[in-house]
Amino acid sequence: MKQYLIRNTCIVNEGHKIYGDLLIKKGRIEKIGGTIETKGATEEIDGSDRLLLPGAIDDQVHFREPGLTHKATIATEAKAAVAGGVTSFMEMPNTSPPALTHALLENKYEIARHGSLANYSFYMGVSNSNTDEVLRTNERKKEICGVKIFMGSSTGNLLVDNPLALDRIFAGSELLIATHCEDEQLIKANLQAAKAVKPKLEPADHPIIRNEEVCFESSFRAIQFAKKYNSRLHILHISTAKELQLFTNMIPLEDKRITAEVCVHHLHFTSDDYARLGNLIKCNPAIKAPSNRAALWEALLDDRLDLIATDHAPHTWAEKQEDYEHAHAGLPLVQHSLQLMLHYVRDGRISIEKLVEKMSHAVARCFQVKERGFIREGYHADLVMVNMDQPQTVSKANLLYKCGWSPLEGFQFPASITHTFVNGHLVYGNGQWDESQFGQRLSFDRS
Repeated sequence: MKQYLIRNTCIVNEGHKIYGDLLIKKGRIEKIGGTIETKGATEEIDGSDRLLLPGAIDDQVHFREPGLTHKATIATEAKAAVAGGVTSFMEMPNTSPPALTHALLENKYEIARHGSLANYSFYMGVSNSNTDEVLRTNERKKEICGVKIFMGSSTGNLLVDNPLALDRIFAGSELLIATHCEDEQLIKANLQAAKAVKPKLEPADHPIIRNEEVCFESSFRAIQFAKKYNSRLHILHISTAKELQLFTNMIPLEDKRITAEVCVHHLHFTSDDYARLGNLIKCNPAIKAPSNRAALWEALLDDRLDLIATDHAPHTWAEKQEDYEHAHAGLPLVQHSLQLMLHYVRDGRISIEKLVEKMSHAVARCFQVKERGFIREGYHADLVMVNMDQPQTVSKANLLYKCGWSPLEGFQFPASITHTFVNGHLVYGNGQWDESQFGQRLSFDRS
């Protein structure tokens, strides 16, 4: 492998900025800080006026392979992730067929091994009838990021609404349990009520049908299960102010048994944006009223919300152009999540140190990712270089998603990703790609 020396850069890590050099050797971070002298062939990169960050880790993406490859593939979306500074991802089981057996799960790992430029892990899916198979993950806790429960509507056989199945998983799983929390019965009741008043629904009705109560009741129920068994619960994509009362900032992240994430689209968009973007921002849980966004920001900054993700969920343009009830729910976001948050750094909403904590350090801590998520000597060299004074406008010409569209088209970011290293390999540098090396399977430091 090539040896790289990044000169004269600003390293942002673990709440501090360090100015100096960084040496990458044999895929690892060899030395940090000061002026570093090297022996042997070394490619030097000028890091002056740049920030060097640990690669972002996205714990919630939908890359659609196998079976839904008209929307996306692991290869296309991983490349988009790398361009956006996301060096590792954890992908969800709602593919076709859904990842409900270990054989199907391993098939996804095999696809990634031969095509993902980013590091990868895949969740084991839970249904009402595969609890025996799910609990076999206890034997592989160092190899699998977690198990995923859809406690709200989903595709295929992934809605888990049988209390006995839920009880068994929360009682028996030794892995992190990630939940999508929306109450299915409340959704159905709200939909019927809305249609009784307004037979032809519009995108702006989405947060009314999937309202605050839908999310709160399901999250509360998941937490009751977790507290009953002291399970390790992680609630995905919190979207309401009301849910925030369920989480604490009174203990360190490493000691929390119940954690929560927020997604970039819930920090950026509000229900006011349906008038402009319509179904393009239809997602589950719904983007809601501005008061919720304000509350989410407050909870992110005071650590009731533990980390930032995307819930990257691409659909074709045609699937998004259908009428509200039939338009597919989900947004493509993984190429722009870091840049979007850097916009809020420039805007003064969040510090660069806090951003790194929420998109890299906290994800590594939450999932116990081994030797990633920090800029530490001996760790894998998953690194991202940022130019905070190089604006970039989102356009179809620079999108890498297979679906070919973004709800952020026309938005100008103040900063650009200039270099992305994955396992010490410079995959992306100043617009040039070296796709000769794929990412690695994530490992987890669990006893």
